[in-house]
Amino acid sequence: MTGIVQLVVMSSAFLMNETIPVKYTGMGKDISPPLSWSGTPAGTKSIAIICDDPDAPMGTWVHWVLFNLPPDTTKLEEGIPTKPTLSNGAIQGINDFRKNGYGGPMPPPGKPHRYIFKVYALDTKLSLDSKAKKADLEAAMEGHILARGELVGIFKR
Repeated sequence: MTGIVQLVVMSSAFLMNETIPVKYTGMGKDISPPLSWSGTPAGTKSIAIICDDPDAPMGTWVHWVLFNLPPDTTKLEEGIPTKPTLSNGAIQGINDFRKNGYGGPMPPPGKPHRYIFKVYALDTKLSLDSKAKKADLEAAMEGHILARGELVGIFKR
């Protein structure tokens, strides 16, 4: 990833590699956690976010696909509505729960899982709609990533 700037991604709800509060999981209110990021480079035209769980039993499980956030966005409040299009024009694609928006952690009982919140600064606005899945978003972002960063949260049942 030569030439890609590092974004600093944080949450006021949990620290890197710390436990995600139950409120933000399928065991609680199942609402998206607050996120913030810094270091967005000049030339950014949109922001995209992917949250997935690489420790899921049947392979990586996608919890959130969000893209076309305005380029000056530096944070998301908790509880982003789970609808296809947000008031700021951003679009939420389909997660592995087959729904638009955020679906919180709900791993099978046992070992802790990692939930990786990945934030991307892109040099374009994407021509995808709310039926887009993670693979569609990743393909559309190819060659357009100016910066990226991630925050890892942990959760177990």
